[in-house]
Amino acid sequence: MTPLAPAPRAAARRATPSRAVSALVVGVLLAVLLVFFVLPVVWLLLAPTKTADQIVHDNPLSFGSLHQVGRAWRHLYDFQDHALLVWLRNSAVYSLGSLVLTLLTSVPAGYALALTRFRGRKTLLVITLVTMIMPSATLVLPIFLELNRFHLIGTVWSVILPFSFYPFGVYLVYIYFATSLPRDLLAAARMDGCSQWQLFTRIALPLAKPVIGLVAFFSFVGNWNNFFLPYLVLPNSDQFPIQVGLNQLLTSTPSFNPVAGAGLNITIPELALAIIVAILPVLVLFLFSQRTLVSGMLAGATKE
Repeated sequence: MTPLAPAPRAAARRATPSRAVSALVVGVLLAVLLVFFVLPVVWLLLAPTKTADQIVHDNPLSFGSLHQVGRAWRHLYDFQDHALLVWLRNSAVYSLGSLVLTLLTSVPAGYALALTRFRGRKTLLVITLVTMIMPSATLVLPIFLELNRFHLIGTVWSVILPFSFYPFGVYLVYIYFATSLPRDLLAAARMDGCSQWQLFTRIALPLAKPVIGLVAFFSFVGNWNNFFLPYLVLPNSDQFPIQVGLNQLLTSTPSFNPVAGAGLNITIPELALAIIVAILPVLVLFLFSQRTLVSGMLAGATKE
């Protein structure tokens, strides 16, 4: 038995190069993540603390001063008579308004596709899946023509109604109800005399809170970050959401548009600060809804 003792040591020596290669791969991936994702975020957070000249000539990751942050905020706040606050308000109205309609349509639609049988059910499900995987830009032209036909261009509804159509939310709710809702519980409720509406409101909805929270989060974030459709259907600056407003700030920055930006106080620090302000609502929402997001992502992961 003694000659067999060195075998584990030999196996350990053979495993050492494999571990080294794995560590090298992990190190390279972390380095790429640092260069292309972390450093740009750090630069964005530090940019408002410096002047435009310091951004060009100083260390890109150096810290300027809090006084410069206040100065950048004053210039940003005064831009076009407090346009930034108007854009933030518009984004909140568009995102929250469409979120309400999204939940009112996606949740019942997903429930019906999962638990009821009717003619055309599979066709509707296929259409939902196809629409979900289509790039959103492909639907902009038909949506624009439809909105124009009903004379909604330039109104709040030209943004809220298209945002409310959320096939990904329908699919998430469908997956949850099709895999995780206990059928025995529904059968017992039917024996107790519950109608289909009572099954939905008293049993299905309370159990589906995690996936509803997940749909609400993704819908709000998608609506808040949407640029192309509002840019196309809203003609006036006082109707812009924050994402379209950032584009106007960009064109008012001398570094990017020397003609239009001449004489304005909007420079790179003000633009960076505006970007930070634009992402703060989504960041705060994410920080306060992490538990709900985790529960929603796990919902439907196991079958009944």
